[in-house]
Amino acid sequence: MKDNEENMGTVHEEITLKNAIDVGAANRGYIKQKEIRQVIVQVIVDTGAMTLTISEELRQTLGLRTAGHYIATMADNSERICDITEPVTVYWKDRFVNVDAWVLPGLTEVLLGVIPLEAMDLRVNLVEQKLEGIHGDKVMGMIY
Repeated sequence: MKDNEENMGTVHEEITLKNAIDVGAANRGYIKQKEIRQVIVQVIVDTGAMTLTISEELRQTLGLRTAGHYIATMADNSERICDITEPVTVYWKDRFVNVDAWVLPGLTEVLLGVIPLEAMDLRVNLVEQKLEGIHGDKVMGMIY
């Protein structure tokens, strides 16, 4: 099977993740902007995942504390306990959202799930294998 056939339907994107507590501290002048813990990562856009899912190593790199735990159901219907972190700011181009990340032991790739996608008004274009704005370049949200 050719590489492009193997990856059909899999969308990878580059995003920036920042420790949201650090971002708030920098905005208030408690720390310098350059002290914000952040990384640029390649993610798999996973519409089967709820939220941002990261590795333990990435949690440590970003300096995120554990805020709680969830039992996550995996694609094979097995269950695993995941740590839930304090907020992470996810940036994609000119859009951003704060979400709690799920930490999945042994994870080798970062997953970007539907909650951050919806909050940033994004959808997956499977034909072009990329993310795009639902409303073009205009970010829109719904308030009920």
